[in-house]
Order: sequence, then C-alpha cells, then structure tokens
Amino acid sequence: MPEDQPDSSAPSSSSPEPTGGAQNIGYWKANLRLIIILLSIWAFVSFGCSVLWIEWLNKFKIGTLPLGFWIAQQGAIYVFVILIFVYALAMDHYDRKFNVKE
Repeated sequence: MPEDQPDSSAPSSSSPEPTGGAQNIGYWKANLRLIIILLSIWAFVSFGCSVLWIEWLNKFKIGTLPLGFWIAQQGAIYVFVILIFVYALAMDHYDRKFNVKE
C-alpha cells in the first residue's frame, strides 16, 4: 500500500461514535432489569418456597401431596421453564423495540 494513503482498516481517533449509543444503553438496561426480575422470581420459588417456607406451605395440599413438597419437586421446575419462555418472548420484544439484529 502506498505511504500517502492511510490504512482504512485501522481505527481512527476522529471517527464518529456509533449511532444508537443511547439506544444500546436503553436496550441493556431493559435486559438487565428483566434478568433481575426473573432471577428474583426464580430464587423466591426455588429457595423461598422450597426451603424457607416449606413447613407453612405443607399445610396446604395439591391432590394428596403437601404444597411445599410439590413446589420443591415439580413446581420450581415448571416455574423455571415458564421463566425461560418469558425471557425469550421479552427479548424478542426488546429486539424489535430497540431494532437489534442478530
């Protein structure tokens, strides 16, 4: 390459900022907010309902099983799978809202 032409592959210090910087920040704030909410729900169900409040929940029954036992064995798994679908749907919404392409 001739010396008088700058290397176009090297980053330039005078290059403009990428467009949508504020939009990227909004996208990641929404993403982190969603993750915190969903992880809080997951922790509440899997730890709170399955460990901390199991004795109180066992006063109630689902069929013949105590509720605390059922949540520990089945309910927490159902909630986890539902949270995965909620996250996927919400992220699809955020991708469209913030015009994020994969």
